[in-house]
Amino acid sequence: MVLTKEYRVCMPLTVEEYKIGQLYMIARHSLEQSEEGEGVEVVENKPCEDPVHGKGQYTEKHIHLSSRLPYWIQAICPRVFYVIEKSWNYYPYTLTEYTCSFIPKLNVLIKTKYEDNNGSTENCLDLTEDELKVRTVDHLDIAFDEVSAKHYKKEEDPKFYKSEKTGRGPLIEGWRETDKPIMCSYKVVDASFEVWGLQTKVEDFIQRGIREILLLGHRQAFAWVDEWHGMTLEDVRAYERQKQAETNEKIHNTSGGANATAGEAAKEANDGDID
Repeated sequence: MVLTKEYRVCMPLTVEEYKIGQLYMIARHSLEQSEEGEGVEVVENKPCEDPVHGKGQYTEKHIHLSSRLPYWIQAICPRVFYVIEKSWNYYPYTLTEYTCSFIPKLNVLIKTKYEDNNGSTENCLDLTEDELKVRTVDHLDIAFDEVSAKHYKKEEDPKFYKSEKTGRGPLIEGWRETDKPIMCSYKVVDASFEVWGLQTKVEDFIQRGIREILLLGHRQAFAWVDEWHGMTLEDVRAYERQKQAETNEKIHNTSGGANATAGEAAKEANDGDID
């Protein structure tokens, strides 16, 4: 059975602003979370078009898992092991898929839509009646839900951060009901791992890892607002290309010469508390 969760993450931004903030945050976050042999390698990044959603951007990344997985997954994985991330960004709608050739029964699909509200749309992604019956909704609070200790930085804490450019922040209790502007990221995550004996544990591990990624990434998008606010789309695309090149170089600079590639989701997913 596929584990389906809908995450709703509000930020004190507009959807139009976050079009820039999202690209900046992903590029910078990927570089910061990378190290020698571990990180995000961007394999492809090019324009795409869809008959329904129009023009967008397609990216493919390789997500290295080996040394950053809990022992009970390492036991069944080869030493050089990565997940393929494919993403179609038709902002304000995006679709992201994670697959793995070594484990064909592993599949994660994330559908995202951004709206200018505080998470009040009950079926933003037009789920079917059957899908709604098995869906669970998790409202993430970027200010008062805690990230793991290894990720915490006071300067990125929305309870303390105040933007000089926009005047927004710090966020106080109940901010999602009072602050303007406000937007919400609606993300429906379907995670399946159809292997007897490991299915429930792995699916829960994936969802916990994704929740941590979403909480951290959206906190950073707001806490870095003064860095990206005012950028044009051309500006942020140039920044993205620069950071992707730096990240790829960092990943391939391995002391053992191994061609290891890595990625944001895999690295962050391991930061759950499962051993």
